[in-house]
Amino acid sequence: MNNFALLTLTLISGLLVIYHHVGYPLILRWVSKRRPNKAPFTGARHYTDSAADNTLPRITMVIPAYNEQQWIAEKVRNMAALDYPSSRLRVLIGCDGCSDNTYEIAVQTAAEVECQQLDIEIINFTENRGKVALLNTLIADLNCDLVALSDTSALLSIDALLIAAERFKDSKIGVLNGHYRLLSPGSLGEQTYWDYQSQIKSSEAALGSTLGAHGAFYVFRRALFTPLAADTINDDFILPMKIVAAGYRADYEQNITALELEKSNDSQDRQRRRRIAAGNFQQLLRLKNLFLPRHGGIAFAFISGKGLRVMMPFLMIIALLGSLLLAFESTLFMLLAGLQIGAYSVAGWELLCKPVNSHKLCRLLAYLVGGHIAGLIGTLRYLLRLDKGHWKKNNS
Repeated sequence: MNNFALLTLTLISGLLVIYHHVGYPLILRWVSKRRPNKAPFTGARHYTDSAADNTLPRITMVIPAYNEQQWIAEKVRNMAALDYPSSRLRVLIGCDGCSDNTYEIAVQTAAEVECQQLDIEIINFTENRGKVALLNTLIADLNCDLVALSDTSALLSIDALLIAAERFKDSKIGVLNGHYRLLSPGSLGEQTYWDYQSQIKSSEAALGSTLGAHGAFYVFRRALFTPLAADTINDDFILPMKIVAAGYRADYEQNITALELEKSNDSQDRQRRRRIAAGNFQQLLRLKNLFLPRHGGIAFAFISGKGLRVMMPFLMIIALLGSLLLAFESTLFMLLAGLQIGAYSVAGWELLCKPVNSHKLCRLLAYLVGGHIAGLIGTLRYLLRLDKGHWKKNNS
């Protein structure tokens, strides 16, 4: 490779790294500020039955569960506490071949006095087939207006469904995302990451649609559901984006909160990020039509966000290696190579040694670099066909 080609490749890679981490978020922030604020939700039911309840959409809350005995009781009680008429809400829990007491605890909790008004069905599948197969089975025969999907370990704000019903009066909305929060973040980096992701989703909505959803809680129109491929990895991205690709909008609602109870450790976080990365590569292939210009702002966000995220580990490696090779001929690239080596050294020290009194910025840098390492591993695992669409519960 001649010097000009190396120089061009290195500069393009470096600029794309900067654009993805700095430029794109700034563009999203600018666009979101120009978007008119939605009027706050003013409806209030306060658990009082009325004739107006019959005008609310019928919602089925689907909760896939695999070895969730720690959280299932609180989840059932949370469903009973939601301010939505029991005649318009059905709760469907699918226990996917659990090897613990998830099913038994769910049944016992549903029988408690405060939960007896729930229209709840708990299905105990004997074989663990995976989340995607479970969702396809549970949703296929539903007769309702809206389907809400929620993780067992996430508690919902009591007016979540009332707000969702109000938002779906807009016929253009096909998917609605809630605001994801962590009760006990595993690290400062994890908390900052999810805060950042919430801001990104809110800003993406200003471009036309949020990209994907979070499995903790999202709602979609039942009529728009199509079964997922059996090997789907990121079901909470593929499912909503297929609806977006059909011409509907996925929106974000700050006033709906999904509070994650489960605190992840470092091992769980790494596994999660690797799996998401593998799914990111898969979804680029399966949703490639979203790159087409006819999708406007959605295509721009898909390229700038998801597309570049998959490429980011490779672009970072190219930028570093190119800078090192050009450093022998250029003071500028010698400086750039030094800065990259310094940043990665700090991140490596944080990841390996976990110093107690490190600076906040160092921990954030480590979480960012760690995420891209996980992304590289996840992408390679997918290319080598090591990742399947089957879930495993981390009990650590």
